[in-house]
Amino acid sequence: MSRIPRFQEHLKTAFTAEAASAARSRAYAVRAESDGLPNLARHWRALAEEKDRLAIELLHAAGKVESEVTHLRDAISTEQYEDDVLYPRMVADMEDLGHPEEAALLRRIVETQQRHQAELDDLRRELTASTRDVRGPAVAKAG
Repeated sequence: MSRIPRFQEHLKTAFTAEAASAARSRAYAVRAESDGLPNLARHWRALAEEKDRLAIELLHAAGKVESEVTHLRDAISTEQYEDDVLYPRMVADMEDLGHPEEAALLRRIVETQQRHQAELDDLRRELTASTRDVRGPAVAKAG
């Protein structure tokens, strides 16, 4: 038996489907762009934006858009689970299955995830220490 009500399960499943579809559409846009098809790429990006909007509506309907501190705690918890449990299990399984390149990709993702977790924790501390907005993201300087 599920730990959450059935309607919440449906909203969660629908959110996951829309969010994954949006990510796929963005990946297809990148490919279309690299293949010299900018108009097709624009169509893929427009579809991705619509899918993102639908995913956000589903998140609101599920009551998952609450407060900034709650969002940061949730994001930190998710990153920690992925870093400590999810990805290490998948890396080990990929290695056991004889897929070292895919295992290496997952290890690189963990390294990035660890940076994300630290950044999110910094934002949480900054937000809880002030009544103002947090600092803006660092802007990468051109070469």
